Amino acid sequence: MPIEEYFSSSYSEARLKFVAAARSAKAELDSYRLTSRSGPGNEDLIVDVAKLGPKDARDMLLVISGTHGVEGFCGSGCQVGYFNDRLFEVLPPRTGTTLIHALNPFGFAWLRRVNEDNVDLNRNFQDFAKSLPPSPEYDRLHKLLVPDDWDGPKRKEADAALMKYIADNGVKAVQAAVSGGQYSHADGLFYGGKEASWSNRTFRQILSDHIPPETEKLAVLDLHTGLGPPGYGEPIYFGASNEDLERAIKWYGPSVRSPAKGDSVSAKLTGTLADAIRLAFPHAQTTYIALEYGTVPVMEVLAALRADNWLHATPDRQGSLTQSIKDQIRAAFYVDASYWKAAVYGRFADFVLRAGRGLAGL
Repeated sequence: MPIEEYFSSSYSEARLKFVAAARSAKAELDSYRLTSRSGPGNEDLIVDVAKLGPKDARDMLLVISGTHGVEGFCGSGCQVGYFNDRLFEVLPPRTGTTLIHALNPFGFAWLRRVNEDNVDLNRNFQDFAKSLPPSPEYDRLHKLLVPDDWDGPKRKEADAALMKYIADNGVKAVQAAVSGGQYSHADGLFYGGKEASWSNRTFRQILSDHIPPETEKLAVLDLHTGLGPPGYGEPIYFGASNEDLERAIKWYGPSVRSPAKGDSVSAKLTGTLADAIRLAFPHAQTTYIALEYGTVPVMEVLAALRADNWLHATPDRQGSLTQSIKDQIRAAFYVDASYWKAAVYGRFADFVLRAGRGLAGL
């Protein structure tokens, strides 16, 4: 199968390809259904999990797609290729593989980056019994990011004020203020929620069900899109441990970046999957990398997110702009072109090989 055919045009097609590829590789399959919602074609919304490897595996490679729903086109294609090209064969003995497909199936099916409650899953892994992080800069920008109209004077006024803020503070400062995560505006961008979402709870259940607590080494590749040069996958280490960062650089090379150090295309985030994984396996040597693939310029990505957020900020706000906004956000997170898919998959396959070498201690 050509690389281009690993990728799909919809959530439903992606799920069919993933399940078929997993079965062909003789992987064990499990599924977790979001019972409260369905897809645009009334299809079930399901997180599929495929597992390969020995029963006594000491080490594990975990590959995650669709944390941010619409980004699932990319991650799903890589996971299908993982099975079809038998990339798991490069892993050392006593190493297993767990692939989580479409962790946010609602966002994938409905072409949203967020979940069914407008929650950004990768900001949702907080201890909600404690005070949530403040976001004063986002609070200042919220009304500019989500104006009352999208094709009238309010949008023009908001854009002008936002451009002035960028001119005064720089794109990086705006990115940090907007994308780091906020917990005060449920109708806003990068909203982390007030409680653990269904995908959050499901992710923790999947870890409990499929990754043994005695796992010694855990390599994680979490696949994302939307930041950086087109087709290039920046390896991003999320965490605060210098030891873990040094190990990630040893495994994957000097291109590894850290938002904490300020050298990444990503801003510093709060409430991430990486936090949940380390909490679930405190005794494992965890090497977590988010592979962030570039698509279009960052301001185009922000425009697409603002448009989609505006579309859904008010119930039943559908009209003549709906299709163009959905086309815009799909294009912001998935480049439907052969060159891009080949670059994305080639980078992923390379990182699987590097993860295998790292798990082997080479």
